[in-house]
Parts: sequence; structure tokens; C-alpha cells
Amino acid sequence: MALCIVTHNSAADLPGCLEAVGRLQHHPLEIVVVDCASADGSLDVARKHAPPDLPFQALGLAENRGFTGGMNAALAAARSPWILTLNADARPAPDYLTRLLALALAHPELRPGAVTGRLVRPPGPDGTRLLDACGMRLTSTWRHLDRGSGEVDRGQYEVPERVFGATGAASLFRREALDDVAVDGEIFDTRFHSFREDAELCFRLRERGWEILYEPAAVAEHRRFNLPERRSAMPAFVNYHSLKNRYLLRLTHQTAGNFLRTLGPTLLRDLMAAAWVVLGERTSLPAYAWLWRHRAEIRRRRRTIQERRTAPAAALDRWFFSAGEPL
Repeated sequence: MALCIVTHNSAADLPGCLEAVGRLQHHPLEIVVVDCASADGSLDVARKHAPPDLPFQALGLAENRGFTGGMNAALAAARSPWILTLNADARPAPDYLTRLLALALAHPELRPGAVTGRLVRPPGPDGTRLLDACGMRLTSTWRHLDRGSGEVDRGQYEVPERVFGATGAASLFRREALDDVAVDGEIFDTRFHSFREDAELCFRLRERGWEILYEPAAVAEHRRFNLPERRSAMPAFVNYHSLKNRYLLRLTHQTAGNFLRTLGPTLLRDLMAAAWVVLGERTSLPAYAWLWRHRAEIRRRRRTIQERRTAPAAALDRWFFSAGEPL
């Protein structure tokens, strides 16, 4: 089992993250940390706090290639048949990996390519816990949302299920599945840089017939800052990539039938997004220009992905109207 962490100015989060990693019950376990040109000494902090009894690699990149570029570098260095992608602000429980792997191995007939757990946010001042992600779902407006995000944790989403997708913050991926959906040697699409890249990977997994599971008994704490309701407080580059990647996701994966079925809701949302950008978030306007400049490249990648798909369009379309399905 390999655990891959991508960092960028993550020095404050790494000690707690690596301490939690050191308590994981599953062994053997190797750790790969890739730092994307941090200015806060993240790489040195990672080396200092690495669990002493586990194989550990720390790689530094000369530029910030985002989550996608950093994770591709980490995956190239890892050699295990199962990969846990982990954010530096995540804290998995000691049995997190054990429970994710057990669910995957218990259902070989489903061909699981990824398994995700129950992510919760740190407790508030009154001790209340909010859910962060219980798998990923799609909507008819082509949004991909973390199930339960922001809800008070009352034990909901308590049953293992099939879900559309798994968040890159703390999910277990089968290496065979990642290699199967790679395009031109890339597992994560570097055009996304950061944000929505995990949803894009899940589209490719499903288009190639891999299943994605949710295990509620596997719990990890995740201190998430980038949330839709905080958009006005996000750095400009975050909002730029978020807007760009929303269209990039659809241009790569939307089928003609899905376009017709979701035209009304997505068109209304597109108009609202364009108005928001023009009137109040002009720093994101270059996203539209980027999409136009790279249109030929996007078409080529789309053609490659669609020619390789093995699952019928209907098998994926149903996830736009289903938040989860029984195992």
C-alpha cells in the first residue's frame, strides 16, 4: 500500500497528518510526499515528521504543478497495487485504510477501482461535528458535490454504497484501475491543475467500467477551506481554475444524450456563472479565453477518452439522478 501526499505551503498541516499516518494499522505501507515549490519549508517539515518505521520518499518540484502534477509525480514514484491519495489537512483514523481495503476485497464482482470513506470536519467550539464528504454525487446542472458536506453529523450515510465518485482528499485507488484510465501516461489530467480533478478521474474510471464504493466505517478528519459558499473569499487563482475546470469537465465527458437531458439546468447555471464573473469576479474571465485557445487540444483528448470507453452512456448518466446505490 502506498500513501501519496501533495503539498504546497502545507507546513502547518503536515505534522498532524504524518502523525496520523504513523498510527495507521495497515502494513506494509510506503509514503510518498511531493512538494510543489512551497515557500514555507514543507519538504523539510515532511522529512522531519515522517514516521520512522515506514519507507518514505520526499520529492520537491521546482514549480507549483498543482494537485494533478504533484500527484502524477507521486504515483510515478509509488509501486504498490493500492494507492491512498491524502491531503495534508486530512487525519485518517488508525483503521481507515484497513476498512477501505476490506470493502474493496469483499466485492470483487463489482470491480472496484476506488473506495472512499466518511470524512468529517474538525469539531466546532460546541463539539458539533459537520460532515465533509461521504462520497461524491452529480447533479443535473453538472455540479459534483460531496455528499453530506456541511451537514451536522447525526449518523446519516451509515450504509456502504456505490457512489459516483471519490474525493482526492482521502480515497483509496486500485493501481490497475489508475493505469487503465491513464491518457498519454497521465493519471490525473494536468490541464485541471487543481479543483475538480478528482471528479474528472472518476468519470474516466466509470467510463472504463470501474466501480466506486463508499465505506462509512472508515473515518477521516478533513479540515477543508475551499468551499462553494466561501467563493468570494477564495484566492483569484482558485476561482479561475474552478470556473475553467467546470467547463473542461463537460467538454471532455458530456455525451450528446446527456447534453439534451441536462440542457435546461446547465444553461441557466452557465448564464448565472457568466453574469457573476462579468459583474463581480473579473479575475476569472481568462478561463473562457483559456478554453478557446485550447479547444483543439481538448477535442483530441475527448476523442481519445470516448474511443476507449467500455461502459454505455446510460450507465454513467444515471448518476446525475442518483446520490447512491446499494452494493
